[in-house]
Amino acid sequence: MKTNLTARNLELSDRLRSQVENKLKRLDRITHDLAEADVELIAKASHAADSAQVAEVTLRNNGDVLRSTAAGSTPMAALDIVVDRLERQVVRHKERPRSVRERHADEVESVLHREALGTIEPPSKADGAPAIVKLKRFDMQPMFPEDAISQMEDLGHAFFVFLNAESEDVAVLYRRRDGSYGLIEPVIGNGRSR
Repeated sequence: MKTNLTARNLELSDRLRSQVENKLKRLDRITHDLAEADVELIAKASHAADSAQVAEVTLRNNGDVLRSTAAGSTPMAALDIVVDRLERQVVRHKERPRSVRERHADEVESVLHREALGTIEPPSKADGAPAIVKLKRFDMQPMFPEDAISQMEDLGHAFFVFLNAESEDVAVLYRRRDGSYGLIEPVIGNGRSR
């Protein structure tokens, strides 16, 4: 894997460069041969000792662009966290269907097959109105949108409902067709949230 390394507020020694390249070798076994990683190490990013060093990695792998950032007490501690996250992202991208449309095509085919076999019962409708056939309830812990993205990706869903820690409102995160994310925040009445 080709690695581009930059550092801010930190001397980029040969020893540090080789440590970074050794850590990124973990990704070699699961990435494409022509994968490329841009690594940026930032020192003194915070006054807190346990998060003063930041590692940011952008990985271009077979058309996918994966990115992760983490803070730690040393540059290598931060990089360890980033490499762990990227490893999970690469595996998830390999296992996940290429698009939401492909995933839905499989579901539609399954439903049509069950319909052809006669194993799907028609929904009962009272007065022709649509009926709610399933109800889900779950505890909501406050989280930031970045954490909601991670949760949504871990679950493999196309959308995720969460309690936004910044605004303390319920929000809906969704994956757009272009691969980016959208956020829906409810507004009540005159344009103010809650």
